Amino acid sequence: MKRITILISLLALAIIMVSSTVNAAPVLQTEGEDYVVQADDWLSKIAERFYGDVSAWEQIVEATNAKAAEDGSYIAIEDANIIEVGRKLWIPVPSDDQAMTDESAEAVAEEVIEETAESMTSGDATISLRLMETSDLHVNLINYDYFRDEQNDGLGLAKTATLIKQARAEATNSLLIDNGDLIQGSPMGDYIARSQGLNEGQVHPVYKVMNQLGYDVGNIGNHEFNYGLEYLGQALAGADFPYVSANAYDANSGEPYFTPYIIQDKTFVDNAGNEHTLKVGFIGFLPPKIMQWDKTNLEGQLTVEDVVVSAEKYIPEMKAEGAELVIVAAHAELDMSEGENSAYYLSQVPDIDALLLGHVHQVFPSSDFADTEGIDVEVGTINGVPAVMPGFWGNHLGVIDLTLEQVDGAWQVTSSQSVAQPISERVDRKTVSLVETDQAVIDVIQAEHEATLEWIRQPFGETTAPIHSFFALVQDDPSIQIVTDAQKWYVEKLIQGTEYDGMPVLSVGAPFKAGRGGAEDFTEVPAGVIAFKNVADLYIYPNTLKVMKLTGPEVREWLEMSAGQFNQIDTTVTDEQSLINDEFPTYNFDVVDGVTYEIDVTQPARYDTSGELVAPDSHRVINLAYDGQPVADDQVFVVATNNYRAGGGGSFPGISSDKIIIDAPDANRQVLANYIAELGTVNPSADSNWKFTTVDGVNVVFRTSPSETTVTLSEAFSNMAPTGTVNDEGFAIYSLDLSQ
Repeated sequence: MKRITILISLLALAIIMVSSTVNAAPVLQTEGEDYVVQADDWLSKIAERFYGDVSAWEQIVEATNAKAAEDGSYIAIEDANIIEVGRKLWIPVPSDDQAMTDESAEAVAEEVIEETAESMTSGDATISLRLMETSDLHVNLINYDYFRDEQNDGLGLAKTATLIKQARAEATNSLLIDNGDLIQGSPMGDYIARSQGLNEGQVHPVYKVMNQLGYDVGNIGNHEFNYGLEYLGQALAGADFPYVSANAYDANSGEPYFTPYIIQDKTFVDNAGNEHTLKVGFIGFLPPKIMQWDKTNLEGQLTVEDVVVSAEKYIPEMKAEGAELVIVAAHAELDMSEGENSAYYLSQVPDIDALLLGHVHQVFPSSDFADTEGIDVEVGTINGVPAVMPGFWGNHLGVIDLTLEQVDGAWQVTSSQSVAQPISERVDRKTVSLVETDQAVIDVIQAEHEATLEWIRQPFGETTAPIHSFFALVQDDPSIQIVTDAQKWYVEKLIQGTEYDGMPVLSVGAPFKAGRGGAEDFTEVPAGVIAFKNVADLYIYPNTLKVMKLTGPEVREWLEMSAGQFNQIDTTVTDEQSLINDEFPTYNFDVVDGVTYEIDVTQPARYDTSGELVAPDSHRVINLAYDGQPVADDQVFVVATNNYRAGGGGSFPGISSDKIIIDAPDANRQVLANYIAELGTVNPSADSNWKFTTVDGVNVVFRTSPSETTVTLSEAFSNMAPTGTVNDEGFAIYSLDLSQ
């Protein structure tokens, strides 16, 4: 019955087409008009719009190519299947003497009906649909590293935009989705949130760009909450496209805080040129751990549900409401230890047609996941579900090409191919761009870019020695030392006159830039003037300072968790052994200043990366002392840290918000800036409060920046030296002598 109704509708449409095309068929003439190609345009659609005849596209091609031969503002159409958005076409006025007769029009109509009916009854309609994803852009809109104050062609949506436009031009049907962690993460994000602000009606620069690029849907990431819910709402108001996020709820009403999902009618063209309208469902998920990471901003306002639980609730609703295709944007990692918040288990929820991932700054498909059961890195599927993850900072565009076939009236994904397209590559230790910069992106946010540059260049202090993080994972480090010094200075003043006055103060810091973002992702501040860009480079997150009260054993276990940064070194092996555990995030390698200690890497890690106790009898942290005396079990400390760690971020054992004694009003970064400004001149030299326990006869290596500056700085240390090797990721390999 459904097919009969559709065929009757097609017949009526064909009759209308006959009446509208008689005496109106287009032919090439000198008179006509310009037309600029829009998103989702194709030649047959444009021909139907102007002439009521899809077959007239050939005359548009002929006319445009004739124009291109004499007018450089036109570009000849070499492939009728590819017309880029923004291209100018010449639409000729039809001549009366070339009009279509009634008989020929009726014949065309009969042919259209016959071909369409045959296609529908045979069930062989096929649609090629391209999904494009960005994720974890972190306000990296321009190919510019604000921390280094220089161009960097390895990042930036201005580069990714070129890939987006190319990928869109290659495809008949496409959709563009962003997967969160968008409004925070670069100095431009801080400038907009902390300095400029967003007035009513003012559009955040990320949305100026994304609106221009024509995004279809967005999802919320965890860093969207770093500046609070009010600011998030102000920012989202500038998006010209809808947002979805299904697992966050209003803590008071229990209602979804965001729109959980949407179902949109999307018109696609099949491989035979016929149009089909599909109901496409989009649903998003965010990490439940935001309630730990941003507790100060979210407590009492939001509750968050496990990802798989929400998916099992909402996706059946979407199907019941008619969704023919379900696209999931999950700001989630593949790590199976995350349980019901893992994208791996999310992929096992029925009726998911495509899975767009993010959050952990990884690339999928890639060889990193080749040994995981259920994952096909050649095709790019997770438990059979097409998936992609596009890295971070715009360094890749995620693409999933889906083949949809209509079988018995229902659309099914019959095949797919996923790829993460890079914007650059490393050649001879240098970043080489693979795409041109999209000038339209630069132009739309030029004012914000220039304002950010002015903001980050403002000087307010001086350092007597260079501050860098090149060796932050293998020895006490100046980039951490200056942060912990500032926090200690702040807390000691904060507790004066309180019940905590006189208690020993410890300060915790971690290397935020120690290669997690690639071979160039290291802090480097030369001796001399310090500007805000340097402070932002030293402390890249907008955390707020928290003060905790901890016992000696709690401090020891904190350090044991931190010591998971290192692989276990086998003393019986003489072959090269890598010291750094790449699975352990460097921002979780906490150094506790105020105590001294050693780390014995010949022992197994006591905790795994998720904070689970895996080696109860192992103790890597030894000789823990305060003021030259062993730390006692009944000793109590005041500890300066940040809201992320104090709220349980990183799953450190025994560290939770109930141990917070002072909820400081200032951001850690601001504390650092105030410290430098008050002292005027700072000496950031590390105090060497921790070291590795001596190990003889082993060949240990670590990776760091390949820069010449790193080589020069290493010469001051007798226990390390460059090996002359650079790995596939562009990192220089250094040897480390643990016998010293």
